[in-house]
Amino acid sequence: MAGFTRDPELEASTNRWMRAGVVLLAGLVVAFPLYRVWEPGNRESAREAQRASLAQQGAEIWTLNCAGCHGGNGAGVDAPALNSQQFLRVANDDQMRLFVSVGVPGTDMSAFSQDFGGPLTTEQIRAVVAFVRSWEPDAPDRPDWRAPTTG
Repeated sequence: MAGFTRDPELEASTNRWMRAGVVLLAGLVVAFPLYRVWEPGNRESAREAQRASLAQQGAEIWTLNCAGCHGGNGAGVDAPALNSQQFLRVANDDQMRLFVSVGVPGTDMSAFSQDFGGPLTTEQIRAVVAFVRSWEPDAPDRPDWRAPTTG
């Protein structure tokens, strides 16, 4: 080939970079499936930690804003018992957030969201719902959960 000279040093450098690229590519090909196996467990652990943290914050908010009517452990005082299998089975988190946010028409349950004149932020309402949801594994069987325990 006229006009081109062979540069052994350039060729050696190029070959080293190509080998490094192949090794890197092979490493990624192996690492990606391992990551896909390992990562879901990490995500679930992070979700559990977040739920526990929210529930802990929710317990404090519950004591200040909800326990007077629903009781410290949610067994109900002048309002329904939310710590019951029946309530926790039928009410999903979105419904609970809505009840707390806007209140329940025709009852003494007023709106607690700042958007509706109440004292709680959206994050605080999420925390209260997480706290109520934390009762679910040990919730008692209370078919009468709607009836306040005292009048």
